[in-house]
Amino acid sequence: MSTWEENVRKVVPYTPGEQPKERKYVKLNTNENPYPPSPKVSAAALSFDALRLYPDPAASDLVHAIAEYHGVSDKRVFVGVGSDDVLAMAFMTFFHSGKKILFPDITYSFYDVWADMLEIPFETIPLTGDYRIDPADYARDCGGIVFPNPNAPTGIALPIEDVRSIISKNPNVVVIVDEAYIDFGGTSALTLLDEFENLLVVRTFSKSRSMAGLRIGYAIGSEKMIAYLNDVKYSYNSYTMNRPSIIYGVESIRDDAYFKETVEKVIKTREAFAEAIRKAGYVVLPSSANFVFASHPTIPAKEIFARSREAGFLVRYFDKPRIDNFLRISIGTDEEMRAYADFLCEI
Repeated sequence: MSTWEENVRKVVPYTPGEQPKERKYVKLNTNENPYPPSPKVSAAALSFDALRLYPDPAASDLVHAIAEYHGVSDKRVFVGVGSDDVLAMAFMTFFHSGKKILFPDITYSFYDVWADMLEIPFETIPLTGDYRIDPADYARDCGGIVFPNPNAPTGIALPIEDVRSIISKNPNVVVIVDEAYIDFGGTSALTLLDEFENLLVVRTFSKSRSMAGLRIGYAIGSEKMIAYLNDVKYSYNSYTMNRPSIIYGVESIRDDAYFKETVEKVIKTREAFAEAIRKAGYVVLPSSANFVFASHPTIPAKEIFARSREAGFLVRYFDKPRIDNFLRISIGTDEEMRAYADFLCEI
């Protein structure tokens, strides 16, 4: 090893879902929305000349639109380049005690990557036998807590009373609830914000608002918490949001009717697809997300994954303990899901 390499920060990076280029697939592997963004997004005026100027570092228009939508003060909203950026900022800002932070053993696989990169000690808490978060497991001394609700990749939502239990039993640390999929089911922890100053709720435009390509994420918390986040942001990168994302994000969140219509389509398709493959013997965990987590009692998931790819269907396979016989299947259009259900039933 070269001398300079000895001082390199070495981490095991997050592995994103495959984005194929060599052939066309029915793409059900990265939880993207199968429908386009609101028509108001494409109609938004964007000055090409304005791209030579830096964007508003505070993304004020977008912050205000999000705050107005959720009925909170602008000072309680933080925005970033996708929820990954927001979560990474939150890790840097709030998990600085030296104590172990807690998150589930089966969960979003970026959490341990950020913890390793930022040298934050952590402990993973096993899900129950039926792949659920048990609030009692989090009633302990720690440096902070983060979990998705609904969880990923299982899709199972934690009841709001269980979320309240976790927060109330950890009043001295920040609890981050990652709600990337909450629009597809479950009850949001936003209802608990006025009750707990140590709660941060993180969301994204990538899933339910069909804007994964623009990278818009946000967090809502107490004014004090958001101020701390902004201090770290302005110490790291003051211009995180580009002009198109700010403009298009505002138009998206203002078109509530289109948003709700699209979400309902995905939910309806999810339930029909799950029912179809259950009839063929597949086990499908109860999902409140825009994907399902499924397995077959006799055909290994790794084999189904490979055969699916050969047939032109991309899904997600995790070669990890406890979940290596499951596939995470994103919900596409009705036509795509009928075709994939037919394929799964056939094999």
